[in-house]
Amino acid sequence: MSAPTTPAAALDDVEEGVVLRPKFDAAGLVTCVTTDAQSGDVLMVAFMNDEALKKTIDSGEAWYFSRSRGRLWRKGESSGHVQRVLEIRVDCDQDAVWIKVEQGGGAACHTGRKSCFYRRVDRDAEGAPLLSPVDAERLFDPAKVYR
Repeated sequence: MSAPTTPAAALDDVEEGVVLRPKFDAAGLVTCVTTDAQSGDVLMVAFMNDEALKKTIDSGEAWYFSRSRGRLWRKGESSGHVQRVLEIRVDCDQDAVWIKVEQGGGAACHTGRKSCFYRRVDRDAEGAPLLSPVDAERLFDPAKVYR
């Protein structure tokens, strides 16, 4: 069964209605925030087009649209670290999607880390922004996984 992604309607219908009406941007994409269903940690932020959203809903696995590659991709298709979707939410005006997943293999980031958000913005002694690693342990070696 295909997911009911239909064109946006009246504001009240979008904000309070029960029909999924994603508001894709000019490029046909919607932002997707992906979190670990158990811990609540943000794993990644990616984009979905209509097809990726439909495949995610229909398959129960996370699908995204890669802007750099210009194509659809299933999370884990190269690494084997598939994301099993437990819940999908949309924000108030349906221009962002939030999916809660079980992360296969423990790592969501292509760098081998649990999360793509493994650096915190701090300040150096002069007050300039500086990136500091947090939760930056590599769970796999990208050079061995992405050949």
